[in-house]
This record gives sequence, structure tokens and C-alpha cells, in this order.
Amino acid sequence: MISHLRRLPELWRRLPDVAQDAPIALAFIIASLIPALHNRGTQIGDVPARPIDAFALVVIVVESVPLMLRRRWPFVSVVMVAAAFAVDQLSGYHTVAGTALTFALVSAGLHLKHHRTATAIGLSVAYVALAFGLDRGGSVEGVAGYVTFYLALVAAWSVGAWLRLSRNAEAERRAHIAEATRIEERTSIARELHDVVTHHVTAMVVQAEAARYLTAAPERLDQTLQSITDTGRRSLTDLRHLLDLLNPDHNPRAVGDLRSLVEQTRQAGQPVHYAEEGEVVHDAGSAEVVAYRVVQEALTNALKYAHGSPTNVLVRYGERDITVEVGTEGARRSVASSGSGRGLAGLRERVDVLGGEFTAGQRDNGFVVRARIPAGNVS
Repeated sequence: MISHLRRLPELWRRLPDVAQDAPIALAFIIASLIPALHNRGTQIGDVPARPIDAFALVVIVVESVPLMLRRRWPFVSVVMVAAAFAVDQLSGYHTVAGTALTFALVSAGLHLKHHRTATAIGLSVAYVALAFGLDRGGSVEGVAGYVTFYLALVAAWSVGAWLRLSRNAEAERRAHIAEATRIEERTSIARELHDVVTHHVTAMVVQAEAARYLTAAPERLDQTLQSITDTGRRSLTDLRHLLDLLNPDHNPRAVGDLRSLVEQTRQAGQPVHYAEEGEVVHDAGSAEVVAYRVVQEALTNALKYAHGSPTNVLVRYGERDITVEVGTEGARRSVASSGSGRGLAGLRERVDVLGGEFTAGQRDNGFVVRARIPAGNVS
């Protein structure tokens, strides 16, 4: 039961934006229908109150339901809510749903990507028309009241715009950090590449030089040549690994790369079950690279510390993130290396840079590595 409760935030994040915003719209509708709250909503113009009738129900729905679109289609949302709000005020319903205009304006300031200035001007003109309509209908609000209310609406829009600028600044900061991290990692790998080449090649040269003087001792000569061969193989293995990390084109974009990684692990004697959910996120940026590294490191640790134990790999592609979960039965230890950008510590840094979540630890009867990695432009 507790484990299911812990998964609720994850399940909520996997819901579409429309579903996540549905409770807000529903709350406005329900509140507007409560008798005690009739004529208790946002009011401007002092138009005589009218009881809730069938037309009022239509107005309430149009004021509330578009909030479900406030992130996906903010322009449509704010226009529909604003139009319904005008009808609400001119008709004298003054429903609680009228407050939805504030939410729609904040969301438009936050999520509207194009024609923001034109939209703001259009809404302002519409407000002036509403003020004239209320005034001609006998309103005694006065210019000061209309201006004050307008400034409140501007403040709501400004809050959304400020949030948008803050998010963009944070995304830019993370991009700079990610770039700096990549440069640092490549520098570290280059240093390690130099060390590997120097160590192995020097050893091979020394052994080859010594072999020249062992022609009279065939057994020792054969042993030395075998040692040179083994050193060369280890050098090639290390070089392939480092060059793989350095290669900027080694982007495991296709699921086939992950499947190949899993198949290699199976061939090494590790029983691995691989599953994926959802569709690959387009324009995922670094998210797929990090997801690949998470699976790679988790499978490497499984081979090291729980060889032969069943391992389950789940990769879930959501609308805004990629979730990776690798669990190995019977695994009791893990190592988080530092400095080279590999290991669990390096993975945690990679995921944190992208604004994701990373956990690794004992779960039930095994060890579980889990990462949620934001993909593309997360709003």
C-alpha cells in the first residue's frame, strides 16, 4: 500500500496536461453551483445580480473548462475565459467561475510563446469595450474602479510573464552547466586516454625489447609474447571504451542501441529482461544519452556485483520525460565512482543537471537504480 502511495506523484506527472488541470476547472464549476456562493464571485460594474439559470450554467462551463487547455493552448484558453467573463459581468451572474480569468491570465503570461504583445493589447481593448458596455448598462463603478480592476488583471499577466522569464533563465543556466560538465568530462576522458595509451604501450615496448634477448629460452619467450598479446588486448578494450565515450555521435537515440546493450549483457551471462513503454520523445536532447548511460552503468554494476542474478530494465517514454528503472535481484553493493563522470555519482550529476531525479539503493530483495530525466523543453 505504501509503495503504491509513493508512486502517486509519478503517476500524476505521467498524466497529460489536460487531465492535470481538469480538477481546477471542476472546482470552479462546483463552487459556482453552491447556493451559498451565488453572486459571491468576481464582480465589476455593480450590475444587479441575477439568479443562476440555464444560461448561467453555460457561462460557468465556458469560464471554467478552458482552464484545462491553459498550458497546451493558452491563447484559446484565455480568450474563451475572458469572453465568458464578460458575459458573466454583463448578465449580472457574478459567479465564482469568474475568478478563472485570473488563472487564465497567469497561464497565458507563462505559457504563451507567440504574439504575446498582440494578445495583451487585444485583451486590453476587449476590457475597455466591457467597461463601456457596463457603463451604458447603468454601472456606477467609475473610472477609478475600472482602472484598479484592470491593473489587477495586468498584475496577473505579469506574474505569469515573470515565471516564464524565470524558467527560461533557469533552463539557460542548466544548459550552461550541462555544457561545462560535458567539457570537463571530455577533458577528464582525454587525460585518462593519455594514461591508458602511455601505460599499455610503454609496457608493450619494454616487453618487446626484453623478448629480443630470450631466443635461447623458448618458454620464457612464449610467456613474454603472450603477455604482450594480453596487454594489447586490454589496451584495445580500454581504448574502445574511452573512444565510445568521446564520440559525440554516439547518441543512443534509437531503441536498438539499448537493445544491443542489453543483448551484450546477456551474452556476458546476465539474464536481463528488457521492456519499454510509450513512444520515443522527439527532440529529447541529452535526455536519451543520459538514459542510455543509466542503463549502461546499472547493467555494468549488475555484472560486477550480482553476476547471474535476474535483472529487469524498464524504459518509459513520457510526454515530458524519460523514466529508467533497473532492478537486480540479490545485488547487495554498488560503487559510485567520481572524477571521471562515470559510476552512480556521475549519473546523479548528469540527471541533476537536466533537472531530473535519481535514486539508487536497496529495494526489497535487490538493488534498484531509477532516474526520471526531463526530455526536450519542459514547461
